[in-house]
Amino acid sequence: MTNNSTSSSRLAPPPVGGFAEIDGRRLFVHQSGDGGPAVVFLPGASAIGFDYYLPQQEAAKFATAVIYDRGGSGYSDPMPLPRTAEAVATELRDLLHAQNIPGPYVLVAHSLGGAYAQRFAQLYPTEVAGLVWVDAFVSNWDDFVPASNSLAASEEMAPTREQLEQALPVMREYVTAMFADFPTDVREALVDYHVSDVWVTVGIAERTKLDVLADEINAGPNLPDVPVIALTPVAVDPNQAALMSEEELRVMHDGKIKMHRALVDSVSNGEQRILEDADHSNITFKRVDAVVQAISDVIDRATR
Repeated sequence: MTNNSTSSSRLAPPPVGGFAEIDGRRLFVHQSGDGGPAVVFLPGASAIGFDYYLPQQEAAKFATAVIYDRGGSGYSDPMPLPRTAEAVATELRDLLHAQNIPGPYVLVAHSLGGAYAQRFAQLYPTEVAGLVWVDAFVSNWDDFVPASNSLAASEEMAPTREQLEQALPVMREYVTAMFADFPTDVREALVDYHVSDVWVTVGIAERTKLDVLADEINAGPNLPDVPVIALTPVAVDPNQAALMSEEELRVMHDGKIKMHRALVDSVSNGEQRILEDADHSNITFKRVDAVVQAISDVIDRATR
């Protein structure tokens, strides 16, 4: 895997939360609420724990809710990226145990976080109470789309470092508006991160070799038979629209709907919820209600 080392040294201290030392590295973690099963948010590529602050705070009203940054991303200590799904899943388990947060857990995965949730469930099936798929990565994506939309092809279409750096001034305005409903200190931290060199570097690195990541997961066992709710947003994401034609977007959405349906059909208590008014990037703050309802429903089904 590519040896792209990241650095969080340019980031100001996080406004809330703290750090846990895992294998000699600091990982950022913030815990709210109490009760179980605990709810754990797994960020997508280019995202950090604070991106999920609003649904975390709502979920904390009825359960322990945890946001964190993977090693090499966000406020956590730098390390080479990308990493194997097993390394990330094992790191998360060690973090939760170090924080004395007992399992089993409800894993709430967004985008790339789905890869790590899948691997966690494969490695530690008895420690998973349920899964909430928030338009998350599924390892058999290539089975549902044409070759032009495959994981390898998507990597080739991704914006370059130069393109991302040129877009940073516009990105500041975009994310400031995007996080308008967040508390001021959390919003400012998010804006600073999403226009930083760390954001550029981590996003590029974590989107590298997704096909290799998928192969790793596909070689493992099926998901444990736990409750799964998949949220599938189908509104057009402006970031995706800038890179893909209308036809490519249609094909991608059709494939994603079928893929998430197959995922929930693989367990005895699965459900897909299609959201017409949200896209891949804004679902976790535009439809906080849908995310939190899915978490609540999975907890209810897991504890009956």
